[in-house]
Amino acid sequence: MADLIIVDDDQALRDMLADSLSMAGHDIRLAGDARELATHLAGRTPELVLLDVSLPGEDGLSIARRLQAQGGIGIGIIMLTAADDVIDRIVGLEIGADDYVVKPFSIAELKARIEAVLRRRRARGDKTVPFGSFTLDLRSWRLLTAGGSDVGLFPTEIDLVAAFATNPGKLLSRDEILKLAPAHGSDPTDRSIDTRIARLRRKLEDNGADADLIETARGNGYIYKGALSR
Repeated sequence: MADLIIVDDDQALRDMLADSLSMAGHDIRLAGDARELATHLAGRTPELVLLDVSLPGEDGLSIARRLQAQGGIGIGIIMLTAADDVIDRIVGLEIGADDYVVKPFSIAELKARIEAVLRRRRARGDKTVPFGSFTLDLRSWRLLTAGGSDVGLFPTEIDLVAAFATNPGKLLSRDEILKLAPAHGSDPTDRSIDTRIARLRRKLEDNGADADLIETARGNGYIYKGALSR
């Protein structure tokens, strides 16, 4: 599956996550702070780090910024944030974290986010994928306009774009979309997809997309038809 490092100063949480994620097939290493993380990194580079924001000494945001500044080492980062730390979530994404999970979280949600980030990062060896008049860059995980500008989507919105872009003309049920692009929150439902797609449509239309780029199949799900008309 993947080599993961869990960085959190809560030992009980670390141990619980290690047990659950090991059972899912991941190779787990544990760290309580930046110093212990550095020791692990000196041994071998993980594919993904689960990084708590509130750590003793150097905080998670500083660690994430430092890892990104090293450039090219290819470590994925999922930030673990408190429910009221909205600014931390935004800053984490801006400095290059792949995603975030809000505490308290369900193991099911965390596993879904891990799989989504791993799938996203492993696809970066591929080329770009067309999405209507846009281009989905699988290496940088960004959606670009015809002029090359970044549309400015959040990672979960890029997950939705990727789900549709790689399944042109196929009816995707809400359950299928949730598996390909997991929602945030401890109790995501299939109807959460409707809200997320409505927000995505607004952003796409603000950047020149046709209103019917993602078509609603009432009672069944959604179909991306953009590639069929290109």
